[in-house]
Amino acid sequence: MTDDTWSQFLEACRRGHDKVQQDLKEVDMLIQQTSGEVDRLVQNNARAAARVRQVESQFETVPREDIKTAYSAMLENQQRLFTMRGQLEKLQSDQKNLARIEEIYKRVLEQTEPVMDLPTTSPTTPKSPQAMVTSIIEAQERERQRLSRQMHDGPAQSLTNLVLQAEICERYFDRSPERARAELAELKKSVVGTFQKVKGFIFDLRPMMLDDLGLMPTLKRYVEGLADSGYPGVTLTITGKERRLVGYKEVTIFRLVQELVNIGREHGQASNIKITLDMGETVARITIEDNGSGFELDEALTSTNATRLGLLPLRERIEMLGGQINFASNIGQGMRTTCTLPIEQA
Repeated sequence: MTDDTWSQFLEACRRGHDKVQQDLKEVDMLIQQTSGEVDRLVQNNARAAARVRQVESQFETVPREDIKTAYSAMLENQQRLFTMRGQLEKLQSDQKNLARIEEIYKRVLEQTEPVMDLPTTSPTTPKSPQAMVTSIIEAQERERQRLSRQMHDGPAQSLTNLVLQAEICERYFDRSPERARAELAELKKSVVGTFQKVKGFIFDLRPMMLDDLGLMPTLKRYVEGLADSGYPGVTLTITGKERRLVGYKEVTIFRLVQELVNIGREHGQASNIKITLDMGETVARITIEDNGSGFELDEALTSTNATRLGLLPLRERIEMLGGQINFASNIGQGMRTTCTLPIEQA
């Protein structure tokens, strides 16, 4: 191992050790906060269960809305408690893993103490393998968090309502068949709606037609799905020769479009988003422009906003594949992204 390589390795270890120590502090704080939230939800759950028992004892006289409210409050609290306990377990697992990593870094640095007086890495030094792995892991965690929020706000909430409606139907079967039939009709409508939400969630997670039919049909279906779900402001224009690409390039372009549309919708509150894909012989050119609120680009690319919005991971992903991506935005002027990516035909 050359002196240069050794120095880079030690510097990467030092940065990794500092990062892990910071992560441990943050995880410790999150564990304390989550533990407090779990305790609060346990108390709320006991109160909600007591309210349901009270409603059940007066089922014939309590208004339907009060019944729904009681069951909904209990189920929602139970779901929240289940989620928070799962999050607490994950944080405790993360804490153990980070502690092990921190111990490894510590041992490496203790063994190399005599050669630790190294100059700091310049801003232009390429990312070390450890930093690249860290970046990939952070990107994966952001995606998991986004999917978790989507699952909680969409299918999970809908399934909670289905359980509630089924409980009400069951109680009306013997006492009021007419009310039971009406509730079953409502339950059927809710099941259909939930099924559509689950299909949309699966499509966002990994559209099967991307593997079966390719990038262009999947992008068209994606835009149609947005319109069907009440967001008609996204338009797609495809020029050049439509054809299959190698799998990872198709996934990269689809995720690029998907993430930039999400940024325009969720962060920019854009009502119109224009997607243009030009399939050249050797290069794909993607342009995505929205009329959202925009942001100060320099600040967004040098602050925690870059991580929160996901702009830097997008850039790193494209550049790792030999492409280029540029962002243009100002407050009140929306955002425009242009990207070129070398492509090979499948």
